Amino acid sequence: MPNRPEILMTPGPTPVPPAVLIAQSEPLVYHRGPGFGALLTEVIDGIRWQANASGDVAVYTSSGTGGMEGSVANIVSAGDKVLVVSVGYFGDRYKTICERFGLDVTFLGYNWGQVAKPEDVAKALDDNPGIKAVFIQHSETSTGVCNDIEPIARVVKERDRLFVVDAISSVGAVELDVDGWGIDVCVGGSQKALGATPGVAFITISEKAWEAHRNSNAPRFYFDWTAYKDAAERKNPESPWTPAISVLQGFAAAIRMAREEGLDNILARHRLLSKMVKAGVRGIDLPLFGENLERSLIVTAVKVPDGISDEAIVAKLRSRFGIVTGPGQGPLKGKIFRIGHLGWVDPLDVLRFFGALEVVLAELGYPLKLGSGVAAAQEVLLQP
Repeated sequence: MPNRPEILMTPGPTPVPPAVLIAQSEPLVYHRGPGFGALLTEVIDGIRWQANASGDVAVYTSSGTGGMEGSVANIVSAGDKVLVVSVGYFGDRYKTICERFGLDVTFLGYNWGQVAKPEDVAKALDDNPGIKAVFIQHSETSTGVCNDIEPIARVVKERDRLFVVDAISSVGAVELDVDGWGIDVCVGGSQKALGATPGVAFITISEKAWEAHRNSNAPRFYFDWTAYKDAAERKNPESPWTPAISVLQGFAAAIRMAREEGLDNILARHRLLSKMVKAGVRGIDLPLFGENLERSLIVTAVKVPDGISDEAIVAKLRSRFGIVTGPGQGPLKGKIFRIGHLGWVDPLDVLRFFGALEVVLAELGYPLKLGSGVAAAQEVLLQP
């Protein structure tokens, strides 16, 4: 259908509510005045609420990768030893960033689709006593898996190392307890479960992370935490550099919507959507991909049937119905496709998706009973 917006069922960006788009179209507040100070304060308070974090927050105008770089640049010096735990594409990205900063990287890499295990992290730290910091993903959208961060945080804190978590796609979708779990640096982004547009990354900073920051001599300017802290503590809170004001206005609107819905309801909605998607996939007899699927509340990875490519499924969903999903990445290219069910998504979106997916698979020659995936997803809705 011409001129109709595409339907995003991707790992991110995610569908954006009209209230967010309307807020972004409103007149800009001046970034050196009290209006922006109130806006920034609202955003920072909302981030703390979503992540259960009481420490300082740096709000960047950048993609999530900018937040990842900022989480490295502010706590290390060249030659420092670090542990990077990777279960996929974005874990590997942390390794690359650390190497670019001249760090001595111990790499704990898992086969894509596996989750990290606390006992492996403990062994890596015990075998390498000089390691300063541990970097890991909470949700790895390239594979759909979600690491169980709490027990991993425990072994890291027992050994008194800095703990850095990329929660870009998980914050606002699954349980995240920065203070309770002892996460020193937590990275988030606007365009995933929080339902805003791309362009904002943020970092929560513990006192231990500030101590590391003061002793770090890594080169930094735009992402320097001190600049953000100094600007945020002025009489009228500011960003040190000209921020993406309109995006922040939209982000604040998304936070207001989240507060109205309530965090428990948001997490329950994502659990429901995940159950519906996984039930629908099973209903059409496609195998799911990855470990600990009960934790994968953000993205569901699906193995493609023999004789059909991930690109064919993704392309046909888009051209036939305007629905956008994700193909496989890296070593999973051609083997899986990824369904996002985070952010501004509701059960009707899932039912619509399976109606389209079944038609696409049938046209590609996959044998299935039409309606089986939709019915399986509907059954989840009927459960108490």
